[in-house]
Formats: sequence, structure tokens, C-alpha cells
Amino acid sequence: MATNYRPKTTIEQWRILQAVVDYGGYAQAAHALNKSQSSMNHAVAKLQDTLGVQLLQVIGRKAELTEIGEVMLRRSRQLTVLVTELEQLAVNLKQGWEPEIKLAVEMVFDRNLLLPVLREFQLHSRGSRLIIEDTVLTGSVEAITEQRADIVISHQVPKGYVGEPISQFQMHLVVSNDHPLAGLPQPVSPDQLSQYLQIVIRDTAQKPLEQQGWLKAEQRWTVNNFNEALQLIEAGIGFCWLPPFITKTSTQLTELQLAGSSHRAGATYLVLPKDEKTGPCARLLYDMLVSELTNT
Repeated sequence: MATNYRPKTTIEQWRILQAVVDYGGYAQAAHALNKSQSSMNHAVAKLQDTLGVQLLQVIGRKAELTEIGEVMLRRSRQLTVLVTELEQLAVNLKQGWEPEIKLAVEMVFDRNLLLPVLREFQLHSRGSRLIIEDTVLTGSVEAITEQRADIVISHQVPKGYVGEPISQFQMHLVVSNDHPLAGLPQPVSPDQLSQYLQIVIRDTAQKPLEQQGWLKAEQRWTVNNFNEALQLIEAGIGFCWLPPFITKTSTQLTELQLAGSSHRAGATYLVLPKDEKTGPCARLLYDMLVSELTNT
């Protein structure tokens, strides 16, 4: 039965509220959205006036959610996701075949495994552009939950999504042959490691959750990828967790044995973040990846 109810708020107002919270304030959100700060303030103020409730309160220089605001913001995210999905579905139906697809790949996954599939996919892609993006840690999860990619290879499948297991990965703790840690009796303890510089890979998430990947060393340097980390390690600068496909050709490394943890390991999964809204070109690549990677 049709209803005569007319919404009093707009999707744009809810998106602005989300941005103010996500970026930590009006000024930061205005910069990120390329809008004026006054327009951001006005949009949130109008939203609050329309609803008759206070969603944000300014404490110091930071805008923080009220209790009501937390509930409303959480529900609003469901609304904006649904609208985004609806618009994307229309685009896919109109285009039929996507002009561009994005494949996000967790950095611990060996890219060499992709090459046979990509070589074959190129012959059937009908000219669609393929963007391959590196992701790390919670950046891989964000690529799924925020649907930033059509296909994601991730070390973790977030709640509400399904993933096809495709391979196992390992990370070994390494230093250069002439690093002081290489000369210590093995295994070394976390306390011994904490006295030296650790090299870590930058989390690609917009809001990184630094819950893993480093050992609370007193000092740490952050780099963008494993190759940069390898250069520093080979130069005798610190220690790092690196996968064997990165270290296998180096003769300058010593693998450390860590008390209680000889190496880190896990599975990688192939995920379709958009599920049934995935376009035909992305679906073709996904099917080819499943066929190749689950049989190796």
C-alpha cells in the first residue's frame, strides 16, 4: 500500500553528519568533501532542527556524538549504504559490461599466483580497465565493508560477508646477517626485540586499527610495501615480518626464531563485496580466480 509520508531529511545531510564524525570535526570533513565549513555546520544544524534532537555536541574543538546521535548515525549508515548500492545497481544494469573494475589484493598474497589468471582474463575482458590495488591489514577489510573494490583478496572476512579460501600465507621474522639480533642465541624473546627498531608496513585503512603486525618495539619505522622494508632490512636497519616470496632471493637475511612464535600464518580469501550487484566483467574475473587458485 502506498504511503504519503515525505522524508524531512536528505541523504546528503546524513552523509555530512557521517563525515563530521569520521574525520573528527567540521573543518576536517569540509576539507575532505571539498565543501565550506559553514555549509557543513548549516547542514548538521538543519538536520538536528528538523529531527528535534541533538546529534552532536562540541567538546573543546571536537564534535562528539550524543547518545541519541550514536544511534541515529549507526542507522543512517545503513541508509546511505543502501542508496549507494541502489545507484550502483542502476549503473551496472545500464552499462551491462563494466568499463573498469578494481581488484584489491592483501599484500601478504603472492602476486605471482595471479599472473596466469590475469593473462587469460586480458583476452576476455572486452577492453575493461583493471585496477589492482595493494591493501594491508584493516585496509583489506575496509575494501570489503565499504565496497571500494569489486573483488578483494583478504586475510580476513568481516562479519556479514563470505569468502572463498584460496591460499595460505606465512610471515617470517628476519634481520640482516650482520644485525646484532642475528648473533643472539635463538629463540629471542619479545623483550630482546623491543630494544631494536622494527620496520612495519603501513595499514592502508582510512582508520587503521593497529592491533597486529608489530611487537611494541621502542622504535619503529613505517614503509609502504614489503620491497621498501626489505631494502632497510638488508641494510641492517631493524627487523621485520616478511613473507617468503619476498625474502627467498636474498642472501643477506637471517631468520629469527621468536620464543612462542616461530612464524605467523593464516589463510587468504577471495571476496565479492558487492555480492549479487557484482557486474559481469568482475564476475568473470572472480570465477577465473576461483577456478585457478582453488586448484593450486
